[in-house]
Amino acid sequence: MSLPMVAVVGRPNVGKSTLLNRIVGRREAIVEDRKEVVADWLGREFVLIDTGGWLPGGSDLDAKVSRQSERAIAAADAIMFVVDGAIGIVEEDARVAELLRRSTVPVLLAVNKIDDTGRESNIWEFVRLGVGDPYPVSALHGRGTGDLLDALVAAVPPQEAED
Repeated sequence: MSLPMVAVVGRPNVGKSTLLNRIVGRREAIVEDRKEVVADWLGREFVLIDTGGWLPGGSDLDAKVSRQSERAIAAADAIMFVVDGAIGIVEEDARVAELLRRSTVPVLLAVNKIDDTGRESNIWEFVRLGVGDPYPVSALHGRGTGDLLDALVAAVPPQEAED
């Protein structure tokens, strides 16, 4: 079976790996530039591609990590764009969004670090990124991840049998 591929992208330190760990139910660390793990939600399996943070410019290492993120985006059947709801939109988020708006696959905008209802109003500024409605989540506490995963499995194509 060929599983749908979901790229988890965003700038560094927004909680991409924490969200991936929450979804798969165990700690998975990136030891290279990206990590692929099989996850499932409500009986639907998919592959999550955890990438290092996407940064325009920067060092040679930043450029290498950014290229890995771009390759993951190109291979994906859906993209989970993770941003930091405690900080708000920064230039790097806008640059990632610009790249994702050119994508032909569904993009789910996960606004992380929304740990309680008091922060939920923060998510609406992220609509300005132009990649769809935001999903408030707390990767650390698991808050909102079910709604995000419901939307994800609805957005990815069904599993295909390999020939």
